Amino acid sequence: MAVTLIPTGSAVVTPRRNKPSRDRHRRGAARWVVLALVTLAAIAMLVPFAFMLLNAFKSPTDYSSGGPLSWPTEFYTKGLRTYWTTVNFPLKLWNSALIAGSVAVLGVVVSLLNAYALGIGRVRGRLWIVGLFLLANMLPQEALIYPLYYVAKEIGLYNTRLSVIIIFTVIQSAFGTYLLASVLSTFPRSLLEAASLDGAGKWTVLWRVVFPNLRPTLAVLLIFFFIWTWNEFLIPLVMLIDNQTQTIPVALASLQGDRLMDAPTTNAGALISLVPAIIFFLIFQRTLARGITAGAEK
Repeated sequence: MAVTLIPTGSAVVTPRRNKPSRDRHRRGAARWVVLALVTLAAIAMLVPFAFMLLNAFKSPTDYSSGGPLSWPTEFYTKGLRTYWTTVNFPLKLWNSALIAGSVAVLGVVVSLLNAYALGIGRVRGRLWIVGLFLLANMLPQEALIYPLYYVAKEIGLYNTRLSVIIIFTVIQSAFGTYLLASVLSTFPRSLLEAASLDGAGKWTVLWRVVFPNLRPTLAVLLIFFFIWTWNEFLIPLVMLIDNQTQTIPVALASLQGDRLMDAPTTNAGALISLVPAIIFFLIFQRTLARGITAGAEK
């Protein structure tokens, strides 16, 4: 049996066991504070939507007498029917879905091809080209609207959905190229060398090696491009002047005049216009979360 001897006069130091509990308590309190702040921010963001929902089912009489904060005295649905028939909402929904979906797919494809050439290919002046894409992404649309209008007029694409699709594909792919080129610049060279040793060409490397690893990031870009294009207003307002080619944001703005605005109908139109975007986001919510998580892990 082993006996441990402690010299006389020596102090025995015992570890403090209450420190982990204190740290855990402090971290728990900090988490509750962060949760409270996030909850308040979420409530503040939902307040405008609550006002929109409240005024969408309010009659013009209730709105003019009680204002936007009053509770409606009746369930008024004429504003929804008026907006649906006045702007031909099914046609505007098709135009917005066609433009946003085409831009999302084409923007991702163009971004992937550009980034593959810049991030993995040996292109001279790669940093300058990537910086040029970043600068193009920072340009305001107000500075581009007249040149785009003039070119579309000259080539005969003015007042066509194709013109808006081409414009937004280029605009969105500028951001996508900058993002994906930064990601592909750190792509593992061992995978590329292994594929080259197996006899794979550049096209095979792109679709068999690079594309599967970038699939979560590309899914996130696809969702962002769709939502960003869906909400665009200025360029479709200038480029699409016909009622048969206009999108939902332009149709919603057509309800407002210089001296007259039907607030209940406008709120009802905004509510209907918001529903497709919310449904799209809810459908691809898991894809968005997985893509962001995969990007963070990489």
